[in-house]
Amino acid sequence: MYRFLLSRQWVILTLVTLVLIPAMIELGFWQFHRHERRVAQNTLIADNLKAAPVPVEELTSPGHVVPRADYWRQVTATGTFDTAHEVVVRRRTSADDRVGAHVLTPLVLEDGRIVLVNRGWVPGAANQRDYPEVPPAPRGRVTVTGRLKADETTGASGIKDLKGLPDRQVMLISSGQQAELIGREVLGGYIEQTAPAAAGGSPEQIPEPDHESIGAHMAYAVQWWLFAAGVPVGWLVLVRREKRDRETGTTADGGTTGDGGDGGGPGAGGSGDGVPQEDGDAIQATSPR
Repeated sequence: MYRFLLSRQWVILTLVTLVLIPAMIELGFWQFHRHERRVAQNTLIADNLKAAPVPVEELTSPGHVVPRADYWRQVTATGTFDTAHEVVVRRRTSADDRVGAHVLTPLVLEDGRIVLVNRGWVPGAANQRDYPEVPPAPRGRVTVTGRLKADETTGASGIKDLKGLPDRQVMLISSGQQAELIGREVLGGYIEQTAPAAAGGSPEQIPEPDHESIGAHMAYAVQWWLFAAGVPVGWLVLVRREKRDRETGTTADGGTTGDGGDGGGPGAGGSGDGVPQEDGDAIQATSPR
């Protein structure tokens, strides 16, 4: 009764089932690993935000690539802002999703080297090719506290580094690019300023990264694994149903027989239409007119 499994329809269905099971299991592990990475990142952010601030020179240097372990580390830097080489980073959003720009101002350290400071967000100009209105940076010697971040790249951020932009406007925060423009040594990475607060609240400082939410990756992983378990169950249900339908059809076809036990068929001992006739009817049918 299971020979129907060799039919073309059932072979295809079985092959699809065999492909779906490992694919769904793999998708479940993919979501599970994303969950693990999210949890690890949240832990890293929380630990680095709680750590005591250290001088930025202890964690980076010119040409240094900030490792992931140092992302969001609290750092301090003391020096004077170089507003002549200040630039804005285009197409950045505020905490409430308004489109504008980030203000990137070089801070000249006491040893003459420079660290880039992201002072925060400002609204964009009416014409996107115009330089937006940027509140001036504090004058004189200042100490800045903030979160250490790595240089931005197109591969990591998905932002294209467009060419031919208006003067003093960039797409990515890159210490290497700014070092070429300024002509001085620039420490790798940059600082997201958190203190002191800007006068009048502008530029609008960048909020802490979210390190509480873990997303729905674990729920998606469980769903994929449940789907993987349900596929063979569904296949078995279909097989049993097909087997039952075939058995029922065979019984119905093979169990139809005549009324008589002598095998004479439905017309044995009666008229051609299978309806028995009384004796009187038979005599009347054979008597002469």
